[in-house]
Amino acid sequence: MTKHAHAPADLKADQMFINFGPQHPSTHGVLRIALTVEGEVVMKGDPDVGFLHRGMEKLFEARTYSQGLILTDRLDYISATHNNLGYCLAVEKLAGIQAPLRAQYIRVLAAELNRIASHLVFFGTFGVDMGAFTPFLYAFREREMIMDLFEMLCGGRLLHSYVRVGGVAADLPAGWTEKCREFLTFFKPMLKDYDTLLSGNPIFRSRTEGVGIIGADRAVSWGLSGPTLRGSGVSYDVRKAEPYCVYDKLNFTVPVGKNGDCLDRYYCRMKEMEQSVEIAFQCLDALAGAELNPGEFMAKGVPKMFKAPAGQAYAHVEASRGDLGFFAVSDGGFNPYRMHVRGPSFINVAILQEILVGCKIADVVAILGSLDIVLGEVDR
Repeated sequence: MTKHAHAPADLKADQMFINFGPQHPSTHGVLRIALTVEGEVVMKGDPDVGFLHRGMEKLFEARTYSQGLILTDRLDYISATHNNLGYCLAVEKLAGIQAPLRAQYIRVLAAELNRIASHLVFFGTFGVDMGAFTPFLYAFREREMIMDLFEMLCGGRLLHSYVRVGGVAADLPAGWTEKCREFLTFFKPMLKDYDTLLSGNPIFRSRTEGVGIIGADRAVSWGLSGPTLRGSGVSYDVRKAEPYCVYDKLNFTVPVGKNGDCLDRYYCRMKEMEQSVEIAFQCLDALAGAELNPGEFMAKGVPKMFKAPAGQAYAHVEASRGDLGFFAVSDGGFNPYRMHVRGPSFINVAILQEILVGCKIADVVAILGSLDIVLGEVDR
């Protein structure tokens, strides 16, 4: 990813240099794309990242393992629970901690609710990018209901810090499971309304179908993951490939696309919300069973400050935007010696420099929106 302070020196007389962002409303954050165009056709497109860089990976080194958790919410802030979970799994592997079974079901339930909330943001904003404002109103209405559930669960609506090293912060509060079931029952048929509202719209389809095609081989070679990879027909999902928590005990399918275009990437996320509903129902059923004792939400004997044995550990989860990994190195102290985050948005945005070439300027908005990046995760 190269940076151009000004127009490139090799700019031809019939070409124009355009700064797409970082203030553009369709960049979904402070991303700058340096475009070289001939008329409406993009000849070159370089994503320029780093405007939001906060040195997160370095900040982990100055905090205890418990304190470092709050930094993870600020990475992909639209999908905070997955960041909490990936971090905790890495630290637990490093320190030899095992979360109770009840906590693992609660973690999965929270993660899938957060996945739905994240995909709703994508659905709403992608519709706005394509010129349709009404889907945004529907999406954020349902997302507010999920935010209410998280507020009742842990006090936070956007940044949760609910998943903790050794389990979760607290057990499910009284009446929460009933409200969760009520939401899921209401939400499931809404997915058909979303299809009616946007998916079949001829303008929406003309702007996404056959646009920004990423073949399976290209997607794999660039290291893409999540719905961006599965939209290209590659059925890879961390929850299936390397199950964590209790995903190996749950029944769900992994939606994949065929053509690798913007429409396939969109549909993968829409279908994933449907699967997340089914996973959430299964978790609620399991939590209501007699074998999962209420109150067993945290591993015993995990202090607020603890030392991890010298060594290293890696854990990854299927976050809303793809394969999210945390690599932790310990020197035997209270703080991690090193911490590295494998953010899927950072990997996914890199392919823009290849797939933007030859498209129209209007297609840049559709292609970028279909990747569903979050700049907090790109820059870290």
